[in-house]
Amino acid sequence: MTHHIATDRKANLAGSLWMIAAMAIFAIEDSFIKAASGMLPVGQVLIIFGLGGALLFASLALLNREPLFNPDVVSRPMCIRVVFEITGRLFYVLALSLIPLSAATVILQATPLVVVAGAALVFGEKVGWRRWTAIFVGLTGVVVIIQPGTDSFSMLSLLAIIGMIGFAGRDLASRAAPAALSTTILGLYGFLSIVVAGGLFSAWQAVPFVMPNAEISLYVVGAVLAGVAAYSCLMKAMRTGEVSAVTPFRYSRLLFGIALGIGWFGEQLSFAMIAGSGLIVLSGLFIVWRGRQVSAAK
Repeated sequence: MTHHIATDRKANLAGSLWMIAAMAIFAIEDSFIKAASGMLPVGQVLIIFGLGGALLFASLALLNREPLFNPDVVSRPMCIRVVFEITGRLFYVLALSLIPLSAATVILQATPLVVVAGAALVFGEKVGWRRWTAIFVGLTGVVVIIQPGTDSFSMLSLLAIIGMIGFAGRDLASRAAPAALSTTILGLYGFLSIVVAGGLFSAWQAVPFVMPNAEISLYVVGAVLAGVAAYSCLMKAMRTGEVSAVTPFRYSRLLFGIALGIGWFGEQLSFAMIAGSGLIVLSGLFIVWRGRQVSAAK
């Protein structure tokens, strides 16, 4: 029994470290994309980033001898997932290009709250009044950050909110995706949908193609490698430790995003940002803890 507990603790520790690594690398990916989008049209950044990631995941699938296409890829949940992926990626990258990295990162942390609410509304999962209260408090944190009705309010912050809702929808659709589809194939089609998002935005924006110089190329290649590495670390985390033990460490992305925003882009934190971040993180951690209590009681 003692050996079993020790093994679980070791797995949870390893899973937590993988999760922290994933969140740090995701924050680096965001920084590279923000830097690239300051020099290249956003649509072009998305197309190059999506193609690079899709190529890497296709290579991984072929190495694992997985077929790149099977009928499950065009199933209804997968089609819904692609629509949400396109929405999430497009609006979040637009947010990264137009608002501070720290603000976009903090708003993104509300995704798990929306996923829990969506799971209750869409899949009929039981969510008690305590977790609904936590969801409300967390979303209040988002309102505190964007400060509607004040001089500090920017309509551009709504881009991050739409992106966050897109990612939450993608995560919910992933739950309903056919089990036969591996995480590599999900990654492949996730990155292909980024190419579609970039193509659609480029067509709408109608700006000429810009030839990337060495610096821009470095940022985009860095973003692709960071994106694939972070995704791989995330999958490793979720498969190593217990979900309830590993999930809270998702919020470490907030610390990395804020640190990079201040250190790389010279951003400053407001009191509203700190207060709103606290509400979002505390709500998210409470939901994880409460979910674990409910599961243990069954």
